[in-house]
Amino acid sequence: MDGLILKGYIRVSKSVPMSKTALITGASGGIGLELSKIHASKGGDLVLVARSLNKLLAIKEELEKKHAIRVKIISKDLSIKDAALEVYQEIKKEKIQIDYLINNAGFGDFGFFYETDWNKEEQMIQLNITCLTQFCKLYVKEMIAQGGGKIMNLASMAAFEPGPLMSVYYATKAYVLHFSEAIGNELLDKGVTVTALCPGPTESGFQEVSAQQESKVIKGRKLTSAKIVAAYGYKAMLTGKPVAVQGILNRLLVSLIGFFPRRFVVKAIRKIQDKA
Repeated sequence: MDGLILKGYIRVSKSVPMSKTALITGASGGIGLELSKIHASKGGDLVLVARSLNKLLAIKEELEKKHAIRVKIISKDLSIKDAALEVYQEIKKEKIQIDYLINNAGFGDFGFFYETDWNKEEQMIQLNITCLTQFCKLYVKEMIAQGGGKIMNLASMAAFEPGPLMSVYYATKAYVLHFSEAIGNELLDKGVTVTALCPGPTESGFQEVSAQQESKVIKGRKLTSAKIVAAYGYKAMLTGKPVAVQGILNRLLVSLIGFFPRRFVVKAIRKIQDKA
């Protein structure tokens, strides 16, 4: 179903007030789905992007019926070159103004770099970095012209340190964090805020896709729910918080990392990433 775009969305009563429209990628599950539910509960319209058409159809039906909002769905594999541009062009064709851009889509991979699959890592870089950056490039100027807007990019606790056994994934999230902080600074007087959401391990489909279930950092642990992470991130986005690290312990760890030698940090991450 990759590349299929569904056009049109259900009209709602004129009594519904003007609302903010959010574009959310990776919206078929996990944090993306929970962010969609939160925004819909506020009366906001949605443009949801993910690969799974059937899941998007079910989400569209549920949210439109429950909240009397408009939901446009786009089935698209964002790991393909210029997929972000194709999504942008379809949205423009429908004359939908995007007020909130939420770059949530992303995935990881687990294993020694010399053993992992390059094709998967290339797709990861395309999705986690290139697609996210292209969406920002396409929408920042529009948001400035509109007089404001909000961007939230999903980074990670992984953004703050090197990650043996997930080297490429950690590196992509470091890019997301630094890129978000930089453009956020550039946009300070433009009415557009940029938030990098940095959760720790979260209960979602991420671990299955990345084959990380057997690592010490995941196995046997009760992970934070996607619902909690999404609620924290959405609030941080609305307030324009530049870097939002979810969880008290996670914030403490981030604040302590800079006090330790880099060699120690890398060894510590390797130890918790190893298989249990």
